[in-house]
Amino acid sequence: MSSVYQLKPKFQALLRPMVNRLAQSGVTANQVTVAALGLSAIASACVLSLPYSPVALLVLPLVWLVRMALNAIDGMLAREHQQQSALGCFLNEACDLVSDVLLFLPLLLLPQLSSIVALSVLFLFLLTEFTGLIAPQIGASRRYDGPLGKSDRAFLLSLFIITLFFFPTLDTYSNVIFSLLGLLAVVTVVKRVQNAIKESQNA
Repeated sequence: MSSVYQLKPKFQALLRPMVNRLAQSGVTANQVTVAALGLSAIASACVLSLPYSPVALLVLPLVWLVRMALNAIDGMLAREHQQQSALGCFLNEACDLVSDVLLFLPLLLLPQLSSIVALSVLFLFLLTEFTGLIAPQIGASRRYDGPLGKSDRAFLLSLFIITLFFFPTLDTYSNVIFSLLGLLAVVTVVKRVQNAIKESQNA
């Protein structure tokens, strides 16, 4: 199945000149990682502090885009500028998971979205990431398989929020839409487990 993650090489190529300048300026991968978490925390707090409004939610797609760029930048700084470290590995994965939760929380403001549905979907989103993280423990690589990896989630949720801005009645179908996202997350978990096992057996 195709995934937004497959666009990563082209995205990195666009960012490489900026990454080189940042490295020359002394910016580190860990600093970028923490900055991405800080951005997510500030954005989430700002949206949550406001009454529900499709306009306020428009902050999230912008932050997801910037965060995607920052995630690519910290990885490139680490790999291409000899900044890889044990601390960086922990920071990268932990900050990503915390940011995922922080940026999902404002969606709980959706009037028609059941809290049970929302929290169940959030659990499944996190499960997809944990599945990818567990893969190396059985001798496979870190799994990024779709159809609903981190970048795919950001894209689809951004599409939902932008559509909601133009068509506010879309909120009526929030439970159906989020349930479908949950189903895609389940498919992603299964696919990551299957591919990780297959990879480890062929190693």
